[in-house]
Amino acid sequence: MIKYKLICKDCNIKFDSWFASSNEYERLKKRKFLTCNSCNSLKVEKTLMAPQLINSKTESETKLNTEKHKKIKKTIKNYQKFIKDNFQYVGDNFAYEARSIHYNNKKKSKGIYGSATKQDLKELKDEGIEAQMIPWIEDKDN
Repeated sequence: MIKYKLICKDCNIKFDSWFASSNEYERLKKRKFLTCNSCNSLKVEKTLMAPQLINSKTESETKLNTEKHKKIKKTIKNYQKFIKDNFQYVGDNFAYEARSIHYNNKKKSKGIYGSATKQDLKELKDEGIEAQMIPWIEDKDN
């Protein structure tokens, strides 16, 4: 596999694409199967590329990154615990329940949390219903 940085000569957008080999790139180019993913132009060419070199981090840098990762994960877990303790889980019915509370003035003793698509969240926001997406880490402690 080989990755090329490509450029569209019509709209000047740059993008990466993977090919089985350099010969495969040439074959696809010749058969006019390479198109711009933005404007569908056939004027797609390879650009100058620098080889990606492996960056050897020092042991202390690696340890620091691991510690940062652990700290962030712990913070997210603490937020999750707070949410589980103080909000009602509604599963995949989040958008429906949020609308019910908003439009029916249904009083809840607890807020709600659950699953929603990005489209659901956009629609809720457009309707003036406040909802947030937060990262969620599944418990895998066995």
